[in-house]
Amino acid sequence: MKPFREIRNGEVKINLHPGQTRAADSDARFPCVLAGTQSGKTCWGPEWVYDEIQRINLRSGPPPPGQTHDFLIVTASFPLLNLKLLPEFLYTFKTLYNLGEYAKNDKAFNFHDGSWRIIFGSADNADSLESATAKGAWLDEAGQKRFGRDSWDAVLRRLSINRGRALITTTVYLFDWLKYEVHDKALKGDPDYELIQFESIMNPAFPREEFEDARARLPKWKFDMFYRGVYSKPAGMIYDAFDEDVCKIKRFPIPQEWPRYVGCDFGGVNTAAMWYAKNPETQRLVAYREYHKGGLTAKGHAMEWLKLSEGEDVVLWCGGSKSEDQWRREFRNAGIVIKTPSVSDVEVGINRVYGYHAKDEIDVFDDLLGYLDEKGSYSRQLDDNNEPTEKIDDKEKYHRMDAERYVLSQLSQGARVAFGEV
Repeated sequence: MKPFREIRNGEVKINLHPGQTRAADSDARFPCVLAGTQSGKTCWGPEWVYDEIQRINLRSGPPPPGQTHDFLIVTASFPLLNLKLLPEFLYTFKTLYNLGEYAKNDKAFNFHDGSWRIIFGSADNADSLESATAKGAWLDEAGQKRFGRDSWDAVLRRLSINRGRALITTTVYLFDWLKYEVHDKALKGDPDYELIQFESIMNPAFPREEFEDARARLPKWKFDMFYRGVYSKPAGMIYDAFDEDVCKIKRFPIPQEWPRYVGCDFGGVNTAAMWYAKNPETQRLVAYREYHKGGLTAKGHAMEWLKLSEGEDVVLWCGGSKSEDQWRREFRNAGIVIKTPSVSDVEVGINRVYGYHAKDEIDVFDDLLGYLDEKGSYSRQLDDNNEPTEKIDDKEKYHRMDAERYVLSQLSQGARVAFGEV
């Protein structure tokens, strides 16, 4: 078995396994490597960055005098960066290739000749990614919960001017933005995306015995995700009845006469809303609009919601907990009467939303990316035996799910009777 790197007479030879070779050969703008744990993602990543920098230099040349090209390396958190990625990177770029020095305070690696600066960012602080106009990026462990869609959006903004490429390397953890915005696009043939998947044992150094032991002791979903790089609905996923292959549909013009229903979730930093239309003939609901914004007063949000809903027959605005009457008063003063949900228990509300999915009574426009991200990652904490507990993981982050729960609970059969709709 050859080592990943061989150093002879001062020359470095890289021995790639087949999965790494496929990823290295990809010409896609966003090659996405979903692979098992210890399969050789992080050790190969710095080599991809080095090759990409050489490719950019050949294509566009060095920066103008006094300027520096920027490259982004982003991982889920700074502790994760310091644990594995940064040591691997510095071994490659400083020890092996002697390209520059790492400035710890700035979290940046500066080339000796000043031509490149590699900036290290943390996805759990999306604001840290907003300072550079980057030529390229490497996103490591992008499938972790801390690596949210807002960080992905921030990276895309940094790459937009230069149409830079981004390598994604991760083990599979959740059904989130990575699934809907990268994995699925690649499977549908979008030329900007290429999916490369391989198991832990594609790495010749990974013991087959360990792989088989994991297969024997872990639930199938966890083995598939953590050791095979394959999506499998995990235990604890709250809306596992949501079938994206059936419920996700292309946007179409909704007839003006269809009644509309809006769920609302209040917050000073996070105010959210979900719009649903009902087909009068089939009684199916269509989720067609989402809203998530902060930094506005209730009046400011209300003005935006009324503008978005102009010309629509909104028959119900519903949202907030029973204790949030002040928010509802503020919206009423701004022109929107929001009903207090008749269902106050979170678990009862979840069960009613679950019922809609189980009975296949909701369609969702496939461009509601924030909704799909929340729907796929909304989950319960697991105990030491990988069994779901009652506690919702990071519940405070799921504002669209709360908005949906308020309005769909109200529209469920029992609530509609109490509301006088039937």
